[in-house]
Order: sequence, then C-alpha cells, then structure tokens
Amino acid sequence: MSTRLTQRQLENFISTHRLPDTFLKLIEDCYSHLAAWLVKKRQPGKAFFLGINGAQGTGKTTLAAYLQFALEQGCGWRVAVLSIDDFYLTKSERAQLAAKIHPLLATRGVPGTHDVYMLNDCLERLRELQPNETMALPRFDKSVDDRASPESWPTVSGPIDLIILEGWCVGSAPQSSEALRQSSNDLEEHHDPSGAWRQYVNEQLEESYAGLFAQLDALVFLQAPNLAAVYRWRVEQEEKLVPVSGRDTTGIMNRDQIADFMQHFERLTRANIKRLSDTADVTFELDDNHDCIRSRYTSSAPTSTK
Repeated sequence: MSTRLTQRQLENFISTHRLPDTFLKLIEDCYSHLAAWLVKKRQPGKAFFLGINGAQGTGKTTLAAYLQFALEQGCGWRVAVLSIDDFYLTKSERAQLAAKIHPLLATRGVPGTHDVYMLNDCLERLRELQPNETMALPRFDKSVDDRASPESWPTVSGPIDLIILEGWCVGSAPQSSEALRQSSNDLEEHHDPSGAWRQYVNEQLEESYAGLFAQLDALVFLQAPNLAAVYRWRVEQEEKLVPVSGRDTTGIMNRDQIADFMQHFERLTRANIKRLSDTADVTFELDDNHDCIRSRYTSSAPTSTK
C-alpha cells in the first residue's frame, strides 16, 4: 500500500489550499514520511487515533488536510479530521461558566472551554461507524465566536481508518502547583491575581482532558521556535478569515486583539514548546520562516530528516 501521490495530485492539493510551491519540499522531507509511518502503525480493522499539537499558526490544519488527502487518494482510507476548536462550548455556555467560575472562561481556547463530553461521544461514534453509514462532524465558526449551524457540518462515511484530532492543547500535560503560582503575563497578573482561572484550567487538564488524550494512538508535535513567531503566524491566520467570512466579521480580531487573546494561551504554549517533544511520538521542529528543520520519531521511525 503506497502513500506516494502523483505530481498532478500534489499540485492540485497545493492549489486548493493556496499554499506556496515550497510546500512540495515540506511534503517530500517530512509529511510523506509521516503518512507512510501511519500506514505501518495502524492495526487492520481498527481506527487509528492521531493527535496533532502545535501553537496557533504552526500548520496543524494543513498537515491534517494533507494526511487526509494522501491516505484517501493513495491508500483508499476513510479519514475523519476533527479540530478541538470545533468542540468549544457555545458562547452562552461559556458566559455561564464565566459567571460561575471565572470571567476569563468567557474567552474560548483554554482547557475547560471545550465540550469534552461531546468530543468523546463523537470519537466513539466514529469508531463504530459502519459501511455506508454517515455522520456529521461538528464545526465552530470563529468569525462569530459560536458553533456553526449543524446544516453546514461536513459528513463522513464509515468505516473510518484514521481519526485526526488537531489543536493547540492536544496532548498537553497539567502543570505543577509551583508553576501555577507565578503569573506568566499581564493578563494573569491583572485578571487572575488569585490564580483561580489557571488553577481551573489545570484541573481540567488533569481530569477530563487527560482521559481524552490517553486515547491517542500517537501524537505529532509541530514545535514553534518561540512565541514571537507564533504571534506573527497567528496574525496571518486571522487575516485569512476575512475573505471567507462573508459580511459578518464581528469575531475577527485585529493585531492588538490577537496579542491580548494569545495571552490566554501563553502559559501552556510556552510549556509545550519546552517539553512536549519529550512525550510526542513525532516532532517537526520549525524555524522562524515556518520551515521544518528537523524531524524526530520516538519509535518505529523512518530516518529523521535534516
């Protein structure tokens, strides 16, 4: 079973996703090896559950899309791609959580602002999906900061060979009590001086999220070089929402809003950049230009590149 695609297929993928021609090299050096690795790792008759972690703008969605394309076109697999972002609590649910626990929980993003029960239910149904049985996959509309209408959700048909869950906190580990004591930025210092918000987030990682992440068969980590690069990539990501959002762009942020928004993610993003490569099965180390400069596999691996 081969994951190799034709030149025309690769060019169509790059054109469809509006990627630079240099993406071909990333496929050749890194992503094609990962696709082949997944073919070897998957047990016949069982859906393989792959997690992809990376800070905002690192390319998680593009990697997931490539793997789906390569394995469906090259191997005839059925692939379901989920983003943990699509399982955010609704705006009204987060408002209730903010009133009950802490005001910062009104902002989507951190562990505790997702519907983990809904996500687990989705995973269970995907694993049990029978031939010719279809299922809708939830979607969240960031431009309006709320769950998209179910009528717009994409569908997949069973049986499923690969489930991909991508997200900035997928596979993240809880922090120690000592690490939580010190504020990591202005947001925490001024809006969470008691540490109640970050303690709640940490508790969610220790409880429901730990159970979710324990189900992963493998974790891929897109390792950003630093937070400055993450901010730049996040700005580029937000700007791409404008032409596809239609008239209602109330949920799209400017640069200052992005900087404030990213402070919600800073603590865990820093921790992941520093430590997640120790526990991830595959790490793609990125440089400031978004190029992959090194690939590392922990077991049953192809030769590391670069």
